[in-house]
Amino acid sequence: MAAAVPLQAADWPHFRGPQRTGVSAETAWVTRWPASGPRQVWKANVGEGYSSVAVKGNRVYTMGNRNGQDTVYCLDAATGKPVWRHSYPCAPGDYGGPRATPAVDGSAVYTLSREGHAFCLNAANGKVIWSKDLKREANAEIPRWGFASSPVVDGGRIYYNVGARGVALDGGGRVVWKTSGGPAGYASPVIYTHNNVRGLALFTGNRLVGMNPVNGKQWWEHPWETTYDVNGADPLFVDGHVFISSNYNRGAALLRLGGARPAVVWENRNMRNHFHTSVRVGGFLYGNDENTLKCIDWRTGQERWRERGLGKGGLIGAGDKLIVLSERGELSVVQATPDRYSVLTRARVISGSAWTQPVLANGFIYCRSHEGDLVCLDVRS
Repeated sequence: MAAAVPLQAADWPHFRGPQRTGVSAETAWVTRWPASGPRQVWKANVGEGYSSVAVKGNRVYTMGNRNGQDTVYCLDAATGKPVWRHSYPCAPGDYGGPRATPAVDGSAVYTLSREGHAFCLNAANGKVIWSKDLKREANAEIPRWGFASSPVVDGGRIYYNVGARGVALDGGGRVVWKTSGGPAGYASPVIYTHNNVRGLALFTGNRLVGMNPVNGKQWWEHPWETTYDVNGADPLFVDGHVFISSNYNRGAALLRLGGARPAVVWENRNMRNHFHTSVRVGGFLYGNDENTLKCIDWRTGQERWRERGLGKGGLIGAGDKLIVLSERGELSVVQATPDRYSVLTRARVISGSAWTQPVLANGFIYCRSHEGDLVCLDVRS
């Protein structure tokens, strides 16, 4: 008999998953539960905040804030017990606590605080490899609700949405390029490929920009002004197009890349993502439209169905299913079909305000509340 090996391919090592699309490739998980919901393996409190989890192997990484201190946690995936912690002073701010999710790459964990503290920590023991005050480094404005973007690691560089058009550091923490001033958006940087060329895109407070990731030179831009400069949902790139969406009744658009100004394919208010990016499954977009779960057509932007009651909750895709967590802590599995809203199973799994998207990794679903409760649910088939 062959020895069992960990399902490393099912890790969720950074924000929005392995491909940063909010979609998991896992298929061997239970999509129908008893009325009480999936079995809770463990529950831990990590302090207030909105950080999601990064999962690599048998370790879970997240962040929280208590008494004016941020803490980066490494938890044992089997028990929820802390393997290590790293804390530093940071004011919790309005709607308190960190917003960014750790990124795990190789033997290092990268984090960003709402005040611009960037850390590179040893993934095994939490020791500081290097740290940087990116607010000071880029002479950057702190957005109204603090820096919220998660670090993106690619090609030996770490990208942050800090400053006018981001900051890039190398693996040793040295500045590769930076853009001073602001205002920065709240969305995370996104690496994309168009015409076999790798690019970097990020939201500022009032536009979407595409850049050369090597030197930070701007290639293109699309104006996108929103109330309070809240561009919080990541742009989504597919086949030479990019989908963007913001709330405060701003709406959404599908852009076709090309030249210094992308062309608008369509624009409407059928999808208004506040801070959770929509996911694309089978040619359709599923997302949180101002507290309502919706399906819209990728090609036309036309609404296919809606279901109220999501609040500020989030969702991810997994195969042909959606895993949806409402702000009241109700977890649902929904069939990803444009024909109708079809819920397969549902259970309340966490109390408090659940504004953080769920995560599916290695047969477990992780759900987190703003108050700091983090639960691990067993959905292995």
